[in-house]
Amino acid sequence: MTAGHGTADMVSADQHLADVMASVRPLAPTELALAEAEGCVLASDLTARYPLPAFDNSAMDGYAVRAVDVATASQRAPVTLPVTGEVAAGDTGAYGIAPGMCVRIMTGAQLPAGADAVVPVEWTDDGDTKVAIRQAAEAGHAVRLVGDDAREGDVLLTAGTLLGPAQLALVAAAGRGTALVRPRPRVVVISTGNELAEPGAPLVPGKIWESNSFMIAAAARQAGCLAYRAPIVADDPHLLLDAIEDQLLRADVLITSGGVSMGGENDVVKDALQRLGTVNFRKVAIQPGMPQGFGSIGPDETPIFTLPGNPVSAYVSFQVFVRAALGALLLTDALKLPVTRAVLSGPLRAPAGRRAYLRGVLNPADGTVAPLGGQGSHQLATLGKANCLIVVPEWVIKMEAGDEADVMSLP
Repeated sequence: MTAGHGTADMVSADQHLADVMASVRPLAPTELALAEAEGCVLASDLTARYPLPAFDNSAMDGYAVRAVDVATASQRAPVTLPVTGEVAAGDTGAYGIAPGMCVRIMTGAQLPAGADAVVPVEWTDDGDTKVAIRQAAEAGHAVRLVGDDAREGDVLLTAGTLLGPAQLALVAAAGRGTALVRPRPRVVVISTGNELAEPGAPLVPGKIWESNSFMIAAAARQAGCLAYRAPIVADDPHLLLDAIEDQLLRADVLITSGGVSMGGENDVVKDALQRLGTVNFRKVAIQPGMPQGFGSIGPDETPIFTLPGNPVSAYVSFQVFVRAALGALLLTDALKLPVTRAVLSGPLRAPAGRRAYLRGVLNPADGTVAPLGGQGSHQLATLGKANCLIVVPEWVIKMEAGDEADVMSLP
């Protein structure tokens, strides 16, 4: 690999990200019913108020016994025991067995007093008043002991945990009907540009169908947010400010796309937001995605990201900067995209002095990654084929097949 040189008038990707993260304030916790808490992030540790399970119970359908009473059971010499009752799952009655007796029991049912093992029904003749047991069961066999999943006071889930299906099940199993969470961020995406037309509308020369807002809103939903796409805004600062003001009531994060190039006459986003004095526009040493803006607006100091208009630049900017900020809003690392090392299956080139995020196809089976052709910031077709971004450091301008590279897997 060959080294390149830095660019003096740019800030590094790490510095820009650090500035963004330092400015983000976490969302306030709220108590939500479990049905509403899916996809939210736990705001405090969840501890077990009671042991799990709360009582000794059967792990199988069969017969609750004293292990000593069936110690000699075999196929040739079964042990026959009287069946003195039956315990179903959910039965709250008090049951017990005397020496030389047994009780039919169902999966999940409370173990009768005196029993220390369960003989599976498959080891028996399935008798009702008496049962022939053809295999010995040691003490503890097919028994779920109180607290063997979690003891009272154990930390079941830590703050910052994303509540997916398994985590919600654990909260419910612990007897909680609600959870203290940081809610899913509400993200509003606005694309700007006179050249933009709604997909499905007739296209005339000089216009393009707008795609960025669909892409970024989908990426935000993929990151667990509630995302909304606002209508296209023309290159008019007053119209943009009106659109932003309209969206502030339902936004925890605002994202614009377009109008932030360096030195352009129609940089509508820069023109509009610089009047507020809270949005910082800068060149960041990455490719694609050099022009970036970040700040806060409105009475609630709502974070706003101004992303480039080129679609791949906007997408990379979201995954590198916005996704990290969403994690900071929720005080969680759960949104971080995995970064692994992989061996390049072909050569690549990168710009001098800028960290490059190049589209590639990662093969986890053999640990290789293939750089894709067509790395222009406008080339969505290549992005559609990629499952990862190859991260090339600022000081590297060329890598060969067989070199190792950091690879960020895409969701």
